[in-house]
Amino acid sequence: MLEQPWDALIPAGGQRRSEMDRSGGQGAGGQGNGGHGTGSAVGFRPLYRQVYDTLLRRLADAVWQPGQILPSEGQLAAELGVSQGTVRKALDALTADSLLVRRQGRGTFVAEHDDKQSVFRFFKLRPDGGGTGAPLSRVLAITEAAASVDERDRLALVRAARVVRCERLRSLDGRACVLEAITVPAALFPGIHAMPLPNTLYSLYASRFGITIAMANERLKAVVLQAREAALLEVAPGVPALEIDRVALDLEERPVEWRLSLCLTDSVHYLSVLR
Repeated sequence: MLEQPWDALIPAGGQRRSEMDRSGGQGAGGQGNGGHGTGSAVGFRPLYRQVYDTLLRRLADAVWQPGQILPSEGQLAAELGVSQGTVRKALDALTADSLLVRRQGRGTFVAEHDDKQSVFRFFKLRPDGGGTGAPLSRVLAITEAAASVDERDRLALVRAARVVRCERLRSLDGRACVLEAITVPAALFPGIHAMPLPNTLYSLYASRFGITIAMANERLKAVVLQAREAALLEVAPGVPALEIDRVALDLEERPVEWRLSLCLTDSVHYLSVLR
């Protein structure tokens, strides 16, 4: 493990980070009241969205665990006092958001953050020559410390908060191409700094800490690598890189991870599918 100051990962990191506003918005909170309340602050909401919010709240409150089958559409419709079609539309929306999984002939299940799902949903780098581009990861350092001003801002933390910081390299086809600085609130992930970290962190967040990553806000910027960054990625200083600043949010739209990635893109590209 490297015993380097955290800011040494990116010498200009403090400046880069402070230039960016905290990502994420204020969510509606998904208040569940049987699928009937509209909430005067937001005005009219379609009935299926009210059912969506009710079911989302149950997921956030761990009423249903990852991998667990949900009650049938008919059971949910009877419980919530809505039509089966309304429930189906809400379940379709949750499935489109990758929070549920439909299995033909078996039912609807709470999605699990397994390696395959997390990689292809959140890791957007793909080899130029094609292929899936599943990355491998190597942890360089992991520590717990008092949160910096930037970390408090990005993760909406109080002044006395502590965080866990992880630095790691990710490789594609045997070549290091991503240097990551990851920060999570220590209070939400107790003991994570002493755990062996899997290739896909989001599966660990869900299985060990009950935190499901529902979405992420990313900001992309072209930068040049400083000496230490370049050495870790085995290239010359000054080589251009893609900086990805990501704040990941849980089911309640609470920021739970800040990840700053420096990516070499001479043989890979960032793939974004717009619908």
